[in-house]
Amino acid sequence: MEETQQETQQSLQEPQPLPQGKGGKKLGNLGLRCITGAVYILVLAAFFALKIFVSDLFFDALILAFTVVGTWEMTRAFKGKLHASQVTIVMIFSAAVIITYAVADFVFQDLLEVKLPDNGGIFDESGGLNEDVIRTLVGRNYALHITFVVILAGISVLLALLVFAHGQVTLESTGCAMLCYVYPSFLLLVLSICNHLQSYSELAVMFVFIVAPSSDALAYFFGKLFGKKLPLKMAPGISPKKTVIGGFGGLIGGAIGAVIIFFMYYGIMWLDDVGVTAQIIRNMSITPLNLIFFIGLGVVTSAFSQFGDLVESAIKRKLAIKDMGKILPGHGGILDRIDSALYAGLIVCLVMVLRLMIVG
Repeated sequence: MEETQQETQQSLQEPQPLPQGKGGKKLGNLGLRCITGAVYILVLAAFFALKIFVSDLFFDALILAFTVVGTWEMTRAFKGKLHASQVTIVMIFSAAVIITYAVADFVFQDLLEVKLPDNGGIFDESGGLNEDVIRTLVGRNYALHITFVVILAGISVLLALLVFAHGQVTLESTGCAMLCYVYPSFLLLVLSICNHLQSYSELAVMFVFIVAPSSDALAYFFGKLFGKKLPLKMAPGISPKKTVIGGFGGLIGGAIGAVIIFFMYYGIMWLDDVGVTAQIIRNMSITPLNLIFFIGLGVVTSAFSQFGDLVESAIKRKLAIKDMGKILPGHGGILDRIDSALYAGLIVCLVMVLRLMIVG
């Protein structure tokens, strides 16, 4: 086993051949990453436009694609430690979690027209709880309840294999299967929740998919420019190339991304005023205080996105692999591309839900 890990580590350190460009010239890794990144951004923009103009379900379809490919990459990364039955169950239920929530919330919100009240948040003008509003919020949309049952069903079936396939599965393989089930599907479920927020959903999606890439870009360039002069490592045992100064650059990138979102978001609202786009919430006003709110959330989202990157780096370090996959040239797999967005979605969803509950 030790020899296998040493050979794997050695193969990761060996330089990989670069793709050939026109005229036989080799395309550098940075150029390849830029091209792949540009295509990725175009795909996100296209599905975001479909979300605004047509239906939230289109963005759910993109999240489902991330889930299926990402979960497959996770099962492949364990290199035969999972039994075929465990892989099948993990793949089925990971997809089922996203599909169940998306369809159930669509039924409750769009078909049954279960909406939040229009008279503000859960607090009244005196600062006390508005009991009339709270009563209208309870027991209306059961999408998350139904999804939770599906999540538990997946866990139960994986555990049931210890009985029905006792000779083929082990506790170790069951634990690995559980990890593949949780990561990334549960975190992508949070992104689907962001996508279905009755208010602020466009804003939430923009924060996840604009702040995370801008944070990654500034962290990379800060590390390249100042990493040799300020070589203090962020997590040397997990990701030796990541520096503290690079992380600081990522926070600046998150703030810049938030400013971009601020003007994009209110630009969309202005378009809505002239009847160009679908109905978008208008609860916020263009004030310096709101700009500070955007920047603050951008910085915090950047911190979470960088932590998400470290989480996946730790997983790859434990598995002695360089990339989760090869589907994206210059980036690796889907998980290598969206790892920072997974944890960014957690804080963005939390903040938007709290604002929705308190402000309305």
